[in-house]
Amino acid sequence: MKLKVTRNYQITIPADIRKKMGIKLGNIVEALYDERNDEIIIKKIKEERKTLKTGRKLTPEEIEFLIEESMRKEIL
Repeated sequence: MKLKVTRNYQITIPADIRKKMGIKLGNIVEALYDERNDEIIIKKIKEERKTLKTGRKLTPEEIEFLIEESMRKEIL
């Protein structure tokens, strides 16, 4: 399958490949370069980003507070 590189050097993972890999919005993928074969390998990272549903829009200050609180919990 051929992919076009945009002017920002981005590519889109085709829908059929996303479906086979189980990639959904918010998932994290890793791109590796195989020098021997001159290939790019894209892997789905098992960890998913945590989301928070509050039922309302958060202010930038509230978002910053939640990020800092989460980082403190990871350190402990």
